Amino acid sequence: MSDSRKIIHIDMDAFYASVEQLDQPQFRGKPLAVGGPSEKRGVIAAASYEARKFGVRSAMPTAEAFRRCPELNLVSPRFPRYREISEQVHGIFRCYTDLIEPVALDEAWLDVSANLIREPSGTRVAERIKSEILEQTALTCSAGVSYNKFLAKIASEENKPDGLFVITPEQASAFLKVLPVRKIPGVGRVTEEKLRDFGIEITEDLLKKDAEWLNQHFGKFGMVLFQRARGIDHRPVEPERETKSVSVETTFDRNLTNLEELDLELQNLTEKLLQRLDRNGICGSTLTLKLKFADFEQITRSESRSLPFDRSSLLETGKRKLHQCCSREYPGRPIRLLGIGISNFGKPPRVVQLDFFEDLKIPV
Repeated sequence: MSDSRKIIHIDMDAFYASVEQLDQPQFRGKPLAVGGPSEKRGVIAAASYEARKFGVRSAMPTAEAFRRCPELNLVSPRFPRYREISEQVHGIFRCYTDLIEPVALDEAWLDVSANLIREPSGTRVAERIKSEILEQTALTCSAGVSYNKFLAKIASEENKPDGLFVITPEQASAFLKVLPVRKIPGVGRVTEEKLRDFGIEITEDLLKKDAEWLNQHFGKFGMVLFQRARGIDHRPVEPERETKSVSVETTFDRNLTNLEELDLELQNLTEKLLQRLDRNGICGSTLTLKLKFADFEQITRSESRSLPFDRSSLLETGKRKLHQCCSREYPGRPIRLLGIGISNFGKPPRVVQLDFFEDLKIPV
């Protein structure tokens, strides 16, 4: 892969909350959160920018959100509506390139190096996409443009909301030197604290460590840190293709033990998985739940059935597996990563334990 690639990362601004403010005008300009009620130990799934000013954020207990912002407006999630608008946004993407890699309902990478409108400037393509999204959905997004996926994603965070930021090959070195390591995708709270213990707080500090040292202290992720600190990311934008399995997963900023929080995270992941399955027109009859604990031990639990999973059975089975692991098999054990996936597309299921997450990983 060369520095001549033109990669765009699109991230919808406060997506769930923005959709609610769009559909319910009485909430516009007011602090709003999407999540479960505090009396049921609910947690926040998304917060508007007005609510974020008070410190309200996703994965926060709803009761804590109301303590920080007593005037907070709380609404329940409407995932079918979010998926509807996400599909509309992806329809806009397809007018510019066939190389689209969805990451979640609200974000995707696009390779526009050879785009469908023959526009040589990736920046101008991003400007047109942003404009069309606003015109067709009345929602804003932020875009990052660079020569690889890592830098494009970092760039999309720079001028939120409704931002556009470009990192050229000539600018990358200076930009990365002062980048906080916590902004590198994959660096959660635990890794950030471990890096800080070694005196590493900005990417320039990482440049002082060689690959061997990073591998010794951070395992396989050490090589990722080594490459990202130097602006290296050879991963191609991978459009959806026929696969033996589809899975989504997320690594938490903090280890989770609360089942209500884990349930919400699972619901979010399930919706993202359904979007992938629907777009490909496939359904499967084997579900696999993946958990990685704070000590990095990893387990998977699978279940097969005679008929393909639908929306309700997917979430119901996933929750049952999750509760079985967290309440009976490993009670109270902190969890750092959660994933869910589907396999056995259109063929009789085999009731076996599968670990297929290496086949297609979609980080969140």
